[in-house]
Amino acid sequence: MLIRKCTKEDLNSIREIYNEAIANTTAVYEYDPFTEEYIFNWFEEKQSKGFPILIMEINNEVAGFSTYGTFRTRTAYKTTMEHSVYVHPKYRMQGLGRALLRAIIQEAEKNQIHVLVGGIDGENELSIKLHLKEGFQIAGTIHQSAWKFGRWLDLVFMEKRLNS
Repeated sequence: MLIRKCTKEDLNSIREIYNEAIANTTAVYEYDPFTEEYIFNWFEEKQSKGFPILIMEINNEVAGFSTYGTFRTRTAYKTTMEHSVYVHPKYRMQGLGRALLRAIIQEAEKNQIHVLVGGIDGENELSIKLHLKEGFQIAGTIHQSAWKFGRWLDLVFMEKRLNS
């Protein structure tokens, strides 16, 4: 198991992980799969802004990734970032999400980020529990903020103040 920085060669694997989450879960509030062009542009934007994308690699395969990026665009929010953690379905429930979350927290602290925010679907109890165990607090819920799979979804915001 290795955590490393993302390269362009990882983008198809990231797209596969995202697209599985779009198709089968409420972890991503999207309907349509991400295209190669979308993921390439997403990567380029992260690179240009200095935002990390960390890859969890197992046996030369991308098993998951974590990243953070702009929470809000106003200048005063520059030390608050929104993070994401995604794990390939065949590697879920093996502690990879925790390792990727810890790694992105460390990266954020190294980069002088003061607050990490996560937007988590209210039905995703495992992710909420994981974040609570890693020192995040529930900051609030936006009820019925999204419509997917024929039902309303609640978005839970979680926050963690960092040692930066």
